[in-house]
Amino acid sequence: MRLVRNSKEFPISLFKEGSIVTIGAFDGLHLGHQELLNAALDLAANHNLPIIVMSFEPMPKEFFANKKPPARLMRFREKYDALKEYGINIFYCPNFNTDMQNIKSDTFIRQLLIHTLNMKYLVVGDDFHFAKNREGNLEQLSSVSKTLGFSINQVPSINIGGERVSSTAIRKALEKGDLKNAKKMLGKNYRMSGKVIEGKKLGKSLGYPTANVNIKRLQSSVMGIFAVKVHGLENKPLNAVASLGTRPTFNGIKPLLEVYIFDFDKNIYGSYIHVDFIEKLREEKKFKNADALIDQMHVDAADARNILSNS
Repeated sequence: MRLVRNSKEFPISLFKEGSIVTIGAFDGLHLGHQELLNAALDLAANHNLPIIVMSFEPMPKEFFANKKPPARLMRFREKYDALKEYGINIFYCPNFNTDMQNIKSDTFIRQLLIHTLNMKYLVVGDDFHFAKNREGNLEQLSSVSKTLGFSINQVPSINIGGERVSSTAIRKALEKGDLKNAKKMLGKNYRMSGKVIEGKKLGKSLGYPTANVNIKRLQSSVMGIFAVKVHGLENKPLNAVASLGTRPTFNGIKPLLEVYIFDFDKNIYGSYIHVDFIEKLREEKKFKNADALIDQMHVDAADARNILSNS
């Protein structure tokens, strides 16, 4: 899969016969997003055209939220890796700035989708809006599709338990610690990935040497203590207990993911690992001293072992 951040970088020869375009935030790559990608893959198989997934960086919600953006479900690299696994040809991710914010819907269609991407098929959800003030919609696209020579594949939303699957709904489930409902909407366990970095070795001093994972987030939808499974170190997932928070007992500020892998003693600094969140054990809390924290860590580890032995 080729990543393109600027339209001038496009390998035009790749889609001189046309392209299949799908547009969205794709944060979390949940079941709704998967339906879009599967529809695009079906079209590609039938028409032998490349697929372009178009998203924005930063995400529009982050751009408009300014100082208090919603917590991401996926970092940019995690999104890239997930799309690559799908067999997408091009991940087009232009910068969302004031120019993009103010683009008119007709300009977006004619200049970007048709002139730049040579779009022949557009795959979008049933709530799709675009351009300045979200003025562009499916009705406008349909009105010009025949003239501009493209077809629209409208993919219906997915509902689970009467709730529409969306990144916002998943974020709310994670914030409540409802990992089971989040998993239903994601179609998989919620995952964070990152490189194992050297820390202050506080866990080791407490008898629990942890892998500190650089999650590169200023905020997270999941916070607390969790039973988790770690992928990427061996040919099978490894059971572990993890803490994701600011370490209030030690007056931390920035969210840190610390993972204690059971029955494991290897140097994994620099390794890129994937942490699947299975069940929340409790909220993070500040303990009066290190001994009280160690006592609780014994309980957390035992609880996580028990949960994971039955998962």
